[in-house]
Amino acid sequence: MIKYLKKSLNGILNLQRNSKQAIAILTDIGLCIFFTWLAFFLRLEEFIKINDIAILSVFISIFLAIPIFWLSGLYKMMFRFAGLSIILNVALASLAYGLLYFAIIGIYGIKGIPRSIGIIQPLLLFLGILSSRVIIKHLFNKILNRNTRKKKNVLIYGAGSAGRQLLASLENNPEMKVVGFLDNNKKLHNQILFGQTIYDPFNIHELVNNKNASLVLLALPSISRIKRNQIIDDLNKYKIIVKTLPSIQDIVDGKISVSDIKDLTIEDLLNRDQVQPSLDLLSKNINSKVVLVTGAGGSIGSEISRQIIRLNPKKLLLLELNEFALYKISEELKNKIPNLKIIPLLVNIQNSSRLNEVFKTFKVDTVYHSAAYKHVPLVEENICESVKNNVFGTFLIAQLAMKHNVSTFVLISSDKAVRATNIMGASKRLAEICIQALYHQQKNHQKNNCNFAIVRFGNVLESSGSVIPKFKKQISQGGPVTLTHPEVTRYFMTITEASQLVIQAGAMSLGCEVFVLDMGESVKIRDLVYRMIKLSGLVIKNTENLEGDIEVKIIGLRPGEKLYEELLLGDNPEKTYHEKIQKAHDPFIQLDQLKIHLDDLSILLEDNKADKVKELLYKLVPSYKSNSKIVDHIYEEELKLKKNNESISAINNQENNNFRIK
Repeated sequence: MIKYLKKSLNGILNLQRNSKQAIAILTDIGLCIFFTWLAFFLRLEEFIKINDIAILSVFISIFLAIPIFWLSGLYKMMFRFAGLSIILNVALASLAYGLLYFAIIGIYGIKGIPRSIGIIQPLLLFLGILSSRVIIKHLFNKILNRNTRKKKNVLIYGAGSAGRQLLASLENNPEMKVVGFLDNNKKLHNQILFGQTIYDPFNIHELVNNKNASLVLLALPSISRIKRNQIIDDLNKYKIIVKTLPSIQDIVDGKISVSDIKDLTIEDLLNRDQVQPSLDLLSKNINSKVVLVTGAGGSIGSEISRQIIRLNPKKLLLLELNEFALYKISEELKNKIPNLKIIPLLVNIQNSSRLNEVFKTFKVDTVYHSAAYKHVPLVEENICESVKNNVFGTFLIAQLAMKHNVSTFVLISSDKAVRATNIMGASKRLAEICIQALYHQQKNHQKNNCNFAIVRFGNVLESSGSVIPKFKKQISQGGPVTLTHPEVTRYFMTITEASQLVIQAGAMSLGCEVFVLDMGESVKIRDLVYRMIKLSGLVIKNTENLEGDIEVKIIGLRPGEKLYEELLLGDNPEKTYHEKIQKAHDPFIQLDQLKIHLDDLSILLEDNKADKVKELLYKLVPSYKSNSKIVDHIYEEELKLKKNNESISAINNQENNNFRIK
């Protein structure tokens, strides 16, 4: 029987929408007939005969009910998934019907029809319509979801509108069962909201145990990150998984659903709200202009490109060395805005002739230079190529920008350039010095044809090479999570923030300033890892708790890695009219003197003299300090080969000397 019923219900679900609506209308017509007859029976206490009066009563009921129910949206609702809104919608539609029916039968009056029918029949029909929807809803859900696995007991944190909508969405969810609300508002504690008790979060330990709750859903889309993190810290004390809802705008737009529930991201764990951009600054150097993005296939370059296409550029040039990365971002952007001229360019930023053709052909107005080697350990292992790319590639493209009268050139730098401890940071700082030298030479010759800007920021979340995805993967695999040092701290920002900052900084620049973002307090990576583990509903495994789930293993600092990052060389950053952006004026080298050193550096790079390259970087970047030994693979192999050759030569010389003695 159940099997046949399930098959029938699935058959109904697979019908076209028009067919489903027709079934619903026919059902309601049947209910109108039945409850009109029942109203007469209750009023007269006898069965009435089929006559003109009975037919007229039924006709009036159908004539009023079906159009009103249609206009009220009852035939558009998916009652299988409907929640608490069922009662309200049916009640409003029934109220409208009842008023009209009573006006005709009870007030105006029709000979042969008792006036009380005008009250009895609408009440019966309301109960019938509501009951039919509830029965259908539960019938579908009970029969079709008979074999689903045991539901998780969940608590909703937040008894506001988002929490109430979430409760309605979860009502028919086969995997989750709501067992209560949590809310910090003491006035709401112990009250009942749609059948669920609102509890004090302070008592969550009892709820976890007594109600077997294993999941907390944060329905607090409008609170600040600081308050959110306070709540998360409180939840971290218990073995419970925490998930969240999307933004308040999605709630307002009615986009909230069970599918919108997501794991807490690292963005949710930042101890500050994201920086809001200025629309005027965003569009200043982009609107109706030819814009070039280097490294367009990278994390930052691709997001900058996504921001640019929203700001009405004349053309967007995507310059990238990686073929697949270029294809991916160009196809994505073309699909988003088909009418925009998007030009993918496979170019190495060290290719002078090709770059010159790009600038000459397309008459570039604005450049966002993000092409760079940035992964610290890899750069340490490939010193010469990294310096060539990061320093000489930047110097070349900046020179060409000046030559071809580019209006704005923005260099995307890094916090690792400040008191660098690695080749990546030192090369980025030297790239900054190159930009500063070019600008001041231009200024000295009274040629301000190109306005330069430098932008520094901290670690970008979810970017290529970011450690956060690595931590997530390690946690999902059961650990261990590898941490280089327990005291390592970093600044974090989202990719969107970083990209918007780059664009705004270029618009704010008046003379090759170094712009930095007020990123709040730095984050201790160890604390971040602990929070990620706890929010996954897992327990840290250590000497105090050998039965824990995830071990955190300290593996030691990588070559060139430092404990903490900085954003400023000096101590007195200058404020800008953007409350979250500061600027600095760092020392530089005059271009004539710099070129002499760059010529020397170029020769050393061609000969792959990594040790001499490092020594010259110490001279050119005085703030660069490194205690790491050289781990460049080619240099190490060449050094080994040289030592072997010297050993062989020494042995041969010794043998020759011995032969002469004999």
